[in-house]
Amino acid sequence: MSTVRKLSALTPEQYLEAERSATVRRELVAGQLHEMVGVSQFHNLIAIAFAAQLYAALRAPWRVYMSDMKVRVQDDFYYPDLMVSREPVKAGTYYLGEPTVVVEVLSPTTEARDRLEKRLGYARLASLLEYVLVAQDRPSVEVFRRRAEGWEVETYASGDTLRLASIEFAAPVGSVYRDLSGVSRSS
Repeated sequence: MSTVRKLSALTPEQYLEAERSATVRRELVAGQLHEMVGVSQFHNLIAIAFAAQLYAALRAPWRVYMSDMKVRVQDDFYYPDLMVSREPVKAGTYYLGEPTVVVEVLSPTTEARDRLEKRLGYARLASLLEYVLVAQDRPSVEVFRRRAEGWEVETYASGDTLRLASIEFAAPVGSVYRDLSGVSRSS
């Protein structure tokens, strides 16, 4: 015998209240919760190296945020790996609404979602000028840039200098992968 149950959509307010006491991180998309999974060593080392590069290069009013800070896209909430914003810091604020740069480190389980759902979601933010996808399995960084006529993508490989024009940032691609130099990326 089948059973039917109604799925209720959470409001942003209900979600934010629930997240304050949650023991796991969850994103809110179309009113539904999506539990976040843990990350690999490669993912973590790449994210921290990229964050360190950004933090060292940028000054106020720019601020670098890591994976525990949410971004709000209309009524949806995501946890990007990194964000750069110049939003004023306010006590009691648990999400950003106007990041200039969003970075996602790709993994086999999240790559499709990062490339499509999240890219299209983040693109709804008028403040977003660059969306960055960082590969784990090889030195490769894709930068999606907002232009007047639409979005374009530029891919950087090992030996290239990664450029984020919106925040006047430049660094060797290798610096993002520095802790993985000489480490085998096969399972």
